[in-house]
Amino acid sequence: MDHSSTTDHAPPGPLDFLDFATACGGQLHKTAYLLTGGDRHLAEDLVQEALSRMFVRWRRLSRLENPAGYAQTVLVNTFLSLRRRRSSSERVTFEFPEIAVTDTDPALRLTLLRALQDVSAQDRAVLVLRFWEDRSVEETAAVLRLSATAVRSRSHRALNRIRALLGDGFAEHVTADPR
Repeated sequence: MDHSSTTDHAPPGPLDFLDFATACGGQLHKTAYLLTGGDRHLAEDLVQEALSRMFVRWRRLSRLENPAGYAQTVLVNTFLSLRRRRSSSERVTFEFPEIAVTDTDPALRLTLLRALQDVSAQDRAVLVLRFWEDRSVEETAAVLRLSATAVRSRSHRALNRIRALLGDGFAEHVTADPR
């Protein structure tokens, strides 16, 4: 007597998670890179921590409608938790490793990363989610567990802070988009 199952619905396992992590890992790393103010190594650690938290609960999380969106939420929350418990002995550096960049204006990128480092972690998270991830105020509020009003207020304050840091001379760094 054959007791094999006739259904192909195996519970999601490590291979499903590996496919998921491979598919969304690059975007998670880009977001983490911006959140950390350009610290590539810390960004890699954040992505690894976020994915490991998801792996533990993957059987349940794989059934979500948008597991990639949930991964972004886990990443941001991991970043904010890290900022709260970060040792005071760690120092931010303005020296960046030499890496290949496809940007046409690396000076602009470095200037913006330096400016992002000078805003609070919560404000940086709001800016990255709103303007890099192109999320709505409501989506950003849900991820950060803030009210929509708080997101608007933080966005306004953080953008003003960055404008003040960049000064009037920033316009010379901006190039027109040829598209």
